[in-house]
Amino acid sequence: MIILAATPIGNLGDASVRLREALENATVVAAEDTRTTQRLLAALGIRNRPRLLALHDHNEKDRAAEIVAMASTDDVLVLSDAGMPTVSDPGYGVVATAAEAGVTVTAIPGPSAVVTALAVAGLPTDRFTFEGFVARKPGERRSALRGLAAEPRTMVFFESPSRVAATLADMAEAFGADRPAAVCRELTKLHEEVRRGGLGELAQWAADGVRGEIVVVVGGAPARVIDFSDAVTQVLELVRGGTRLKDAAGEVSAHTGHSSRELYQASLAVRG
Repeated sequence: MIILAATPIGNLGDASVRLREALENATVVAAEDTRTTQRLLAALGIRNRPRLLALHDHNEKDRAAEIVAMASTDDVLVLSDAGMPTVSDPGYGVVATAAEAGVTVTAIPGPSAVVTALAVAGLPTDRFTFEGFVARKPGERRSALRGLAAEPRTMVFFESPSRVAATLADMAEAFGADRPAAVCRELTKLHEEVRRGGLGELAQWAADGVRGEIVVVVGGAPARVIDFSDAVTQVLELVRGGTRLKDAAGEVSAHTGHSSRELYQASLAVRG
């Protein structure tokens, strides 16, 4: 079978008993970075020396079938550098291929930066969405963030320390400077820090530079009561800006709750 195993995101003490046992007994380990896995084995005092296969973004498409073929006759342990494989890390392609081939996939649960940040951020946790890393190019990043401005659920993002200041500034512009958020830095490590505040305030704080592994948690858009006629006006404004009518109706429907079909028909009637 394929065994997805969560590894510590910072504190080695978070390595579970099941992870240690799996590493002691594994014959084949598919790892995001084999050097990181070797250091983990040494740090945990694991005497076993399994066969290590590199599994990363650049080779997963080609290597997935090979790993699944191995798993049809033996257990293959799949590791990312930190946290749960497949969550913004390699592994999805292997799982999808295994599912198609009828090979069993199971998991050894454990640390997750997404859930850890969500838990400590102090923002609503009943509904949330994980957005991964935002785009590196400023134009693409701003466009993507504008598309999330009306998202009502709490949002979780990964970001590099070198780009977090620019990303927070773009978030403040797209979501509003007062939108509540939290920057979670070095989770579970010695210098763990959770900085909470409005996006504008956090952008100013980050401008001086931020170090470490970063997770940004942003509160969802506040509920807005918009009557139908105002919603139709919003659709028409988007259309005038170049958005297709069908897409505009869907976008406005998403943050007003009005029927996309009814908005489309009403807007079409107004346009004549």
